[in-house]
Parts: sequence; C-alpha cells; structure tokens
Amino acid sequence: MLPYATAGEAEAALGRALTWAEAAWLRYSASVPDRYLHWPNIAITLVVYTLAPLPLALFDLAAPAAAALYKLQPKVQHPPATFFRCYMDAVRVSLLIIGPYQLISYPAAKIMDIRTGLPLPSMGEIMAQLTVYFLVEDYLNYWLHRLLHTKWGYEKIHHVHHEFTAPMAYAAWYGHWAEMLILAVPSLAGPALVPCHVTTLWIWFAARLVESLNIHSGFKLPFNAEKYIPFYGGAEHHDYHHYIGGQSKSNFAPVFTYCDYIYGTDKGYKYHKATLAKLKELAGSDVQKGADNGFNGGKQD
Repeated sequence: MLPYATAGEAEAALGRALTWAEAAWLRYSASVPDRYLHWPNIAITLVVYTLAPLPLALFDLAAPAAAALYKLQPKVQHPPATFFRCYMDAVRVSLLIIGPYQLISYPAAKIMDIRTGLPLPSMGEIMAQLTVYFLVEDYLNYWLHRLLHTKWGYEKIHHVHHEFTAPMAYAAWYGHWAEMLILAVPSLAGPALVPCHVTTLWIWFAARLVESLNIHSGFKLPFNAEKYIPFYGGAEHHDYHHYIGGQSKSNFAPVFTYCDYIYGTDKGYKYHKATLAKLKELAGSDVQKGADNGFNGGKQD
C-alpha cells in the first residue's frame, strides 16, 4: 500500500510531476495491500499462456498443408484433442503449483527486496534488469536441465515434458509438477540478485513465458527472433532437443546458445545441421525445401 493518498502527496515526495504510468499505478495500488500486488502474476501468465500460442495452433489445425511449410517437423500433425489435453494438463499442474506459491510469495518478495512503491522504473532500468535475468536464468536452467537428463531425473521427472518429441507451444508448461518447482529457481534467481519493482517482475515472468512458448512452437517462421537477437537459439535449436528425446546430450540451454557451445553440448545439433547442408548440396533446392523445415536426417547425439 502506497504511503500517498493523493497524486499531490506523491509528487511532493518525489519532487516532480508523476508520469502517466505512475499516476495510473497510484490509482491502482494506493489502497491495495502490498501482498496483493504480487497476485496478478497468476492472471498475467495464464492469459499469456492461453492466448499467445493460439494463432499458430489455429493455423496448424485449420491449414495443415500451409502450416507444414513452416513447421520444423512437418510430418507430425497433432489432432485438436492433443492440443486440448496438453493445455488442460499444463494449466492444472501450473495452478496447483502457482496457487500455493502465492501463499509464500509476499514474504519471499520482501526478502528479495521487490518494491511496490513510486517511482516506477525507467524503460532503461527495466531492459537492463531483464537482460540480467535472462542471462542468469539461462545459465542456471542449463545445468538443472542437464541434471533432469540424468537417468534418475529423466525417468522420474523430465520424461513427462518429453512426451512431445515434436513440441507445440502449449508444451512449454507441460511437465511434471516437480519440474515446474525445480525450474522456478532459475527464474527467481535474477530478481533475487538484482531486485526490481513488482511491475518489472510481472514483465519478466511474461517475457520468459513468451520465450518458452516460442522455442516450443515447432515453427521456423521468417520473422523468428533468432535472426535479430545475438546467440538466441530459438525454436529450431530447442526443437532438435525434443526430437532426440530422452537420450539427448544436445541443446540444453533454454534461451541462448553460449552454454551449449562452451560445454560442448551442441555437437549433435551441429552434425544435424551439417547433414542438412550436405543434403542441400547433393539433392538441390527441391529436397532442401523439405529438409530445411524438418528433422529428416542426421540424427546423432
């Protein structure tokens, strides 16, 4: 709850006029207890998870022949029932995990020094913090992901997520409840190291979810982010990991490719890419049209 009853009091305390965003935040949060300001995370992530994958899901279901031109594994066509089952199972597990987490989120946020008051962070501050969070999360997630691919970790936990060897965006949240708890640690590590405003935390969770939905989409689109973001793996990088399955020793990093490069866990993927390049050289552009958008050969781990 903000210590200001009016915009005038807030401006006097800050020594300047409020921005439109700060005025809106004051109206929203002035009478809301701090603990409740952390709860919108549930609604925000659920809305993003529900709506963001819909365009590609509908494209895949309504126009499979056209969608196949952009799919990484065009021979795999998930029926509507599979999409629905994946979504409902993921939401059920997520709510069972996220719901109880909200009971302890406020004390944890206080320890992490997540602030709720004014001023709001600048766009530069938000972007700098998000960069740190992505880098920290990517590194820690890489190692936890490798642990989940040990014999015990895979058989007891991670195999659920790998039920989809040709993933769809909704498979981003599809997994064992224990995996959601384990992989929540890297997501919270960045804000714990570099405290932020609660609104930045909302943006961070939404942005990380969008990125996860993207790499599980199963599509290689002309405007994919890997063309514009240095060292970003994207959907093709992660789709290969699912294609190999439980025995995979390649492409563990969820966002960037530097960990796989440094620790040598991109060799199978490099071999796969080299094989596709060889197919292009030998077979010409007609075969390459299919090979570029599908894992049809060069499967090595």
